[in-house]
Amino acid sequence: MSALMNFTSRWKQKVKADVRSPKADLKVALDECVAALDLFLSNRFEDALTKLQSKAKDSMYHSLTYATILEMQAMMTFEPEDITVAGNTMKDAQIICQKFRKKTTVTDSINSLMNRHAAEKFTEEEMHAEVCYAECLLQRAALTFLQDENMISFIKGSIKIRNSYQTYKELLNVVQSSSYTKGENYSHLEGGVQLGIGAFNLTISLLPTRILRLLEFVGFSGNKEYGLEQLQEGASTENFRALLCTMLLLCYHTFMSFVLGTGEGDVDDAERLLLPFLKRYPKGAIFLFFAGRIEEIRGNIDAAILRFEECCEAQQHWKQFHHMCYWELMWCFTFKRQWKMAYFYADLLCKENSWSKSTYMYMKAAYLSMLGDEDYKPFGDDEIELFRKVPSMKQKIAGKSLPTEKFAIRKARRYLSQNPIKLPVPALEMMYIWNGYTVIGKHQDLTEGMLETLDEAERTLENGPVTEFLIDDQCLVKLLKGLCLKHLDKLSEAEQYFHWIHTKEQMIKYDHYLIPNALLEHGLICMQTGRNDEAIKILESAKQNYKNYSMESRTHFRIQAALLKAKSRTHNGKQSLPSTP
Repeated sequence: MSALMNFTSRWKQKVKADVRSPKADLKVALDECVAALDLFLSNRFEDALTKLQSKAKDSMYHSLTYATILEMQAMMTFEPEDITVAGNTMKDAQIICQKFRKKTTVTDSINSLMNRHAAEKFTEEEMHAEVCYAECLLQRAALTFLQDENMISFIKGSIKIRNSYQTYKELLNVVQSSSYTKGENYSHLEGGVQLGIGAFNLTISLLPTRILRLLEFVGFSGNKEYGLEQLQEGASTENFRALLCTMLLLCYHTFMSFVLGTGEGDVDDAERLLLPFLKRYPKGAIFLFFAGRIEEIRGNIDAAILRFEECCEAQQHWKQFHHMCYWELMWCFTFKRQWKMAYFYADLLCKENSWSKSTYMYMKAAYLSMLGDEDYKPFGDDEIELFRKVPSMKQKIAGKSLPTEKFAIRKARRYLSQNPIKLPVPALEMMYIWNGYTVIGKHQDLTEGMLETLDEAERTLENGPVTEFLIDDQCLVKLLKGLCLKHLDKLSEAEQYFHWIHTKEQMIKYDHYLIPNALLEHGLICMQTGRNDEAIKILESAKQNYKNYSMESRTHFRIQAALLKAKSRTHNGKQSLPSTP
């Protein structure tokens, strides 16, 4: 059983104090905040917030925990309103934490914390105030990236929180120092440092090389393994931040490694982290959701569907958690090629969720377009009319459009003409944007079924008229077919498809993103067959020679993840050894 849960089960037995010292206040605050987290994890969301809100203007931990719960909601729902509220509340928490920090002058800054004697001048409460203040900055930066995954936005956010990063580094030196006197609540302080150091190292390590160089110039550095190690230690220790360390690890293994990488998160580790929480909170919506995601990644789509449905049934208060499940259910039925069921969940999202109405409308139209002419169209909708609505539903979050929304709008413009030329497989194309082929690749039947659909689309293109979109459409279908063949271990055939796309580079008119992505997939096959030097050359070409294409940031993240893997193998002398498919 997790150390955090042992802690939550004993919170009621904690110290009683009529006369409060700062230490007692700190301990009581931590106990109350852990109790509020216990309510939150039991689906008693409003009770948790109510418990915290009454002291949020006076206590740094109540304020931070209150803002953290709102941020967790925003991180899982992507609702613009949730993101704004969470950001403002976290900013308020930062102001509260500032009140508890050591009053310093310009010359006597927090940087003096590095000094052995200066550290002794900080009270326990002031040390906690430092880590809470740094955590506020860290979480505000996470919200900045959530609003826009553009790398430039991430750089701006990162530079703004340089103080957070430096504070964590300095606090790490202090807590590791043999001369530092550990207070009664030391484990919570150490957990806060592990959360910050782990989050920074893990996140920065994922960034493309050119961004890393800039960040290193201003004092940042990232080591993925060290970051994961710090988070693991924080998750396994009895401390207030154990839950956040666990949540960040679960997000990395089940989402970040897929959306911003090549889909190589440690699912077994994610399950190990999750199981104790599922045992204690069997109806906890958050944990049921992650359980569904783990089943989905493993290719156990039917089991995943049951978990997501169970998550929806577990609570009715925060509908936003239902929307997360709807999104995953939409993809689960996409993997099974059950277009009407996928359409059903896209329609629910379009009606109930405001993250990206354009994307949801696009997906509704995409699923209808996958149906045959003889199939009944749900609700009497027509895909051409739905596609035409997509551009008008564009919205901006923090003044910027979402990359996925921009992609959907650009693709839907094809239907604005009087006699539109159909997109060949729009649902399967968007599935690639979200790295869904890595999921179906775990299940041979699903992959073979998807290949059948793509073969049919290819025949339709071959037998149809020559249009201005033909080469683009052929390249798209061959890219997706290549992915299916790769996962069916037909690597030579897959490689030929990716190479064919590259030969058509000068003929592509609109979907320029296909070239760097075909090179990425080609590089991954080279790596899989032990040709690391060739893989690095191809991946470097994809990174250096192409820009200003759709979903560029996401592709660069994936290229960076592949390059790190290839260079690591070369460095370890394994370039001649093929990997397991």
